[in-house]
Amino acid sequence: MISALRLAVVTTHPVQYYAPLFRQLAERDGVDLHVFYGWGGAAGAAALDHGFRTSFAWDVPLLDGYDHTFVENVADDPGTHHFRGIDAPGMVAAVGAWRPDAILVVGWNYKAHLQVLRAFSGRVPILFRGDSTLIDERRDLKGQVRSLARRLALRWIYGHVDHALYVGQHNRAYFLAHGLSERQLSWAPHAVDNDRFADPGGDPEAEARDWRRSLGIADDQRVAVFVGKLEDKKDPGLLLDAFLSGRSGLDHLVFVGTGPLEDELAAAASGRSDVHFLGFQNQSRMPVAYRLGNVVVLPSQGPGETWGLAVNEAMACGRPVVVTDRVGCAPDLVRPDTGRVVPAGDVDALAAALAAVSQPGAAEPMGAAARDRIGEWTLDEAARRIAESARSLVPA
Repeated sequence: MISALRLAVVTTHPVQYYAPLFRQLAERDGVDLHVFYGWGGAAGAAALDHGFRTSFAWDVPLLDGYDHTFVENVADDPGTHHFRGIDAPGMVAAVGAWRPDAILVVGWNYKAHLQVLRAFSGRVPILFRGDSTLIDERRDLKGQVRSLARRLALRWIYGHVDHALYVGQHNRAYFLAHGLSERQLSWAPHAVDNDRFADPGGDPEAEARDWRRSLGIADDQRVAVFVGKLEDKKDPGLLLDAFLSGRSGLDHLVFVGTGPLEDELAAAASGRSDVHFLGFQNQSRMPVAYRLGNVVVLPSQGPGETWGLAVNEAMACGRPVVVTDRVGCAPDLVRPDTGRVVPAGDVDALAAALAAVSQPGAAEPMGAAARDRIGEWTLDEAARRIAESARSLVPA
């Protein structure tokens, strides 16, 4: 009989995207999972999110269904916004005491994570998961010099990794550029809990219609929704400009989220009854929020839009998507039948794409195709592939 694979996961803090994946892994036959966190984050008590500029606790379960340990974080300023924000001196000892057969490290750019990579390399098989890309590399001479220096450093870091789990095409190219070989790579999709965003009973659609009407939006009007942090990286101003140009074919624009650009955007839309700022909405409300629109837009200019899981969520809600070419998931998820990809910063291209996707008769079939497409990117598939990759590294 094959003994259960003891798989340790080292990650920063409980988040809404990874908790269901960990539950899926823990439920798999032959896997004994334990997650080691270096910070509490917004699990339980409210914590400050630097991007949203507000404190909150997620209202979906983040710790149910899998074993986990919080290792003490001694950082003066704990959080994921800087390298020393995840500083857990006891992490290596805690993981070692659990005696894992393999270790999955999620991201390297935190002090505790780098310590784990260095401590266990060559002793315990190490899998790595991250979603970095080469999208934001500068092409000028200064950028090339910086990229070369960074690439040399990253080759040293990834030299501690036995196998990397890439989430999509851009991420795969990144790992290959930093010294990992084809045989060291496996696909494990970036996925969300599609079932939570599905609408089997019709309730989220009905709630969204009621919410639209409360905002003064008629059932037959064309609406675009932006969901995320109102920050430079995501370039919500480009979307507002496309809408205000009058060429987008839209009747209303909805922003769901908060962030440093909120006041600036509100000032630019001052006096407009067709631009709506709904503020931060917690996770239980998101299946309704996405359905406020006929199309969901992620107009990011970067740097750092390595994937864009809001796209997964929107597609699971049956909504077509319009994204820029700086969004990491674009080549994997966005096809002519599920949405449009436009150049970052191009307001005319964005307006034209919105007009095409939201026109009568277009959004509904594209939304159905989007739902079908995202049905191939599931947590179950991700968990299966992670478990298989970990098992392949452990001697029989």
